[in-house]
Amino acid sequence: MKLGIQIDKKFQGLVKKRWLRRVVAGCFHTQSSGAEVELGLLITDDETVRELNRKYRGIDKPTDVISFALTEEKTQGDSFSFVTPPDGLRHLGEVIVSYPQAVRQAEEQHHGIEEEIALLVVHGTLHLLGYEHDDPANEQEMKALEEKVLFEVKKR
Repeated sequence: MKLGIQIDKKFQGLVKKRWLRRVVAGCFHTQSSGAEVELGLLITDDETVRELNRKYRGIDKPTDVISFALTEEKTQGDSFSFVTPPDGLRHLGEVIVSYPQAVRQAEEQHHGIEEEIALLVVHGTLHLLGYEHDDPANEQEMKALEEKVLFEVKKR
């Protein structure tokens, strides 16, 4: 797995890159893919996420996490399939998390910021892998996968 992590200066020291790497690796471990993958992860502010949400989704408000897939993946039960490009890496896309929104949600849910960031990173990564929550069945499947990944990450 090739993971590019960027953390805005104002949030550096609040989130550890090594821990974020573990969270993303947990997604791929539970999906049992042998394919080499690459993705980017950005921890940023509400303003950046709001602008991306407005520009690319037509929604002029901040959100907690937004994912930009470079290709459309199709899930197959508990695994996903890749068509490997010439360089051998599957370029999935980007996951962008709003740190301030994660703080607010962690407070609302009465759990730590680390737990909330992990959930958002897993959620965004699963979107890159083709999972959606556009109907009740898909939402249930995605939530179950999120819980499975978070459990695995905590065990490690």
